[in-house]
Amino acid sequence: VCLTCCSRDVMVKIDQICHKNSVKFFTGDVFGYHGYMFADLGEHEFVEEKPKIAKVNPGVEDGPDTKKAKLDSSETTMVKKRVVFCQLKEALAVDWSGEKAKAALKRTTPDYFLLQ
Repeated sequence: VCLTCCSRDVMVKIDQICHKNSVKFFTGDVFGYHGYMFADLGEHEFVEEKPKIAKVNPGVEDGPDTKKAKLDSSETTMVKKRVVFCQLKEALAVDWSGEKAKAALKRTTPDYFLLQ
C-alpha cells in the first residue's frame, strides 16, 4: 500500500491494518524542497553477498600489514539477514526527553519533524 497527501491519523490507521495483515506499507509527501518517506515492511528477509576474508599465514610476511585481514574479492559468501520494521505509530511516538533520545536528535534530520 502506498499513501501520499494523507493526514497523520489516516496514515497511522492504514499502517496498523497493513501491519496486522502482513502487507507492506509506504507513505511519503513533499513540501517544496523538503519531504519524508516511511516504509513498514513488517518482517523482511534478504540475502547479502559478502567477500570472504583470506587467512594470513603467520611468519610468511613481516610488517604492520600482516595483522590486517585481507579480503578475497574472487570468493563470496551469501549471508541471510532478517530485519523487523517498526510501525508508523511507534516511529512517531519517540520520547525526545531521554538521554538516549538527545543523542539521536543530533543524527535526526529536521525533515522528520515535518510529519509531526
